[in-house]
Amino acid sequence: MTTDDLGARVRDWIDQDPDPDTRAELERLLADGSTQAADELADRFAGRLEFGTAGLRGALGGGPNRMNRVVVGQAAAGLGAYLLEDRSRPRVVIGYDARHNSETFAEDTAAILQGAGCEALLLPEPLPTPVLAYAIRRLDCAAGVMVTASHNPPQDNGYKVYLGDGSQISPPADTAIAAAIAAAGRVDRLPRAAYQHLGDEVRADYLRDVLALVAPGTRTLRLVHTSLHGVGDSMVDDVLGGAGFADRHPVAEQQQPDPDFPTVAFPNPEEPGAMDLALELAARVEADLVIANDPDADRCAVAVPLGEGGTGRRGEHWRMLTGDEVGVLLADTLLATGRGGAYATTIVSASLLAKMAPDRGAAYAETLTGFKWLTRVDGLAYAYEEALGYCVAPDLVRDKDGISALLLVCDLAERLHAEGRSLLDRLDELAARYGVHATDQLSVRVDDQSVIADAMRGLREAPPDVLGGLPVDRVDDLSAGSGELPPTDGLRLCLSPGGRVVVRPSGTEPKLKCYLEVVVEVESGPGTERTAAVEAARIAGAGRLDAITADLSAALGIDSG
Repeated sequence: MTTDDLGARVRDWIDQDPDPDTRAELERLLADGSTQAADELADRFAGRLEFGTAGLRGALGGGPNRMNRVVVGQAAAGLGAYLLEDRSRPRVVIGYDARHNSETFAEDTAAILQGAGCEALLLPEPLPTPVLAYAIRRLDCAAGVMVTASHNPPQDNGYKVYLGDGSQISPPADTAIAAAIAAAGRVDRLPRAAYQHLGDEVRADYLRDVLALVAPGTRTLRLVHTSLHGVGDSMVDDVLGGAGFADRHPVAEQQQPDPDFPTVAFPNPEEPGAMDLALELAARVEADLVIANDPDADRCAVAVPLGEGGTGRRGEHWRMLTGDEVGVLLADTLLATGRGGAYATTIVSASLLAKMAPDRGAAYAETLTGFKWLTRVDGLAYAYEEALGYCVAPDLVRDKDGISALLLVCDLAERLHAEGRSLLDRLDELAARYGVHATDQLSVRVDDQSVIADAMRGLREAPPDVLGGLPVDRVDDLSAGSGELPPTDGLRLCLSPGGRVVVRPSGTEPKLKCYLEVVVEVESGPGTERTAAVEAARIAGAGRLDAITADLSAALGIDSG
């Protein structure tokens, strides 16, 4: 593309852009004249922000390769055109979080959908993503839109689309919607119309239905909660209060929505440092449990006190549970109630659920990563993925829901506490029965996406024969599909006698993600305490994971940090 061609495209974009800030931003880059400004413009106009099964997600800014009002307006027009192909006046509900421009993007979406001939309903305030997912079926909608970038950095925003069954879009709908977006044309020529503003009824109905998941009663656990500057605090407070948890302590510095996320480097409870303030507060108040949500509250993280027996208040010593540990605890809880159906997780999650569900008379299913796949499982009773996502009530929210999951975790911890036990005790009991399923991640964030492509190509061409002293029995190239799994960019290395490594590019961030698991049987016998035997197996598993991490880093040829 010549400089003149690029300049003409930028001018055309500015002419249709309704946002004075992004217009001025592009004008400054045009007037700058420097090589840096020219490179920035070339990147912004190198292509369109891709619409896929995660919808849209990217950095805010002017141009088709950024999140802005033109891109969002065209996305709304494309979604409307797709829905109107086989429906008359389809109803669409739109929600938004508290990130920069989220409310404006939601309002634009509602006005354009209404102008296209849809019935657009806008939620009344910034609310968690699960509330939007719940509203789709509650209001008998053909689709839903959530404006959020979940736990991405503050400079990002996103556009998440659901269809009428309440689940995220999946192929081939994503491709059809993307084609309609590409044909949407100029946003300054799109008709707009007045839409309906909803009241508090959806929020109230969601709260009622989530509270019905646990028995009423008075609960005594002392809880610390953080919403990480997101939109979950008010809803979580109402849920916990309604369930009888009176002794609860929010992290004040992170309690109110703030799109700049000033106290964390990344607003994701999995990231180092994100939970520091919550754990410091837990130590001060001698809490029994720490619970956290990501900014749009569709994920849930849990930390537990350490100490002899694992019960009671332990001051400064805390351990974050992994997503797999929380996932199997929730599955264990639901299996104990006799809930039938399929219990599902993903190819990168621990394999423990594959043993638990059939052992307890339930079906088991395994999918690619992401709830767009998990929620397509027939007869779904429960689903989780290791990235802190849990669907505990698919009849209410057919997506991950960090609020209902949080409530069930707290309820389980309360019941165990009344018996003098803890979440850690229950994990030990499961390990003694099924073996220790030790998991870890090697995650590499990059600035240049070619680094990821090079690492994947190198691993495909020359996979290792041994990782961490364990033979690699089989290498599955997931790009060709595997069994019932559709093709995806990833590799699965199966280890002997028990374990696996899955390597794949992240679908939402510039990361290469490697998921590690080793299975260690618990050697218990006469005179051996269960706790000691489980701990020995955990230590052995941790050592094997460390060795695998070192070997995998060398095989990938990248610095794991």
